[in-house]
Amino acid sequence: MTGTELENKTVEEVLNEVSKHSPAIRNNGGGHYNHSLFWKILSPQPKLVPDGKLLEAINNSFGSLEQLKEEINKAGLGQFGSGWAWLLVKYNGSLMVSSTPNQDNPLMDTSIISRGFPLLGVDVWEHAYYLKYQNKRADYLNAFWSLLDWSAVEKVYAEVLQKIK
Repeated sequence: MTGTELENKTVEEVLNEVSKHSPAIRNNGGGHYNHSLFWKILSPQPKLVPDGKLLEAINNSFGSLEQLKEEINKAGLGQFGSGWAWLLVKYNGSLMVSSTPNQDNPLMDTSIISRGFPLLGVDVWEHAYYLKYQNKRADYLNAFWSLLDWSAVEKVYAEVLQKIK
């Protein structure tokens, strides 16, 4: 974005006011941000259970890690068509699960109900799972948990907590 008003802004800053920009910025910026987070939190040798402050926040918001997983799976299954399921930190510091269509995400000012800072996102576009799971999105969502690296999510959570202080 050289030579534009956006060249000195982070992708997060651009997405925070994405309604001021073209649909191309929304789609491409959202796609870049969403996939960058997605790949950052996956690992072939993941830490399978969070601990510390993140686990405490999960238990406070959802009752248990298993209940959180159920909520994210439900959000992913309930997303009609292409999109994402999210665990996010709301501006008040509490955790929430939501879903967004297409390349949208909770940073965007186009989502009034589920705004905040994404901790993890699950890609529920068919391209993410069709070759292995065909139309079995539930099987893909269940398999996601065996690759999610909670140590990476804990790092994102620590960064978010610094932003909202």
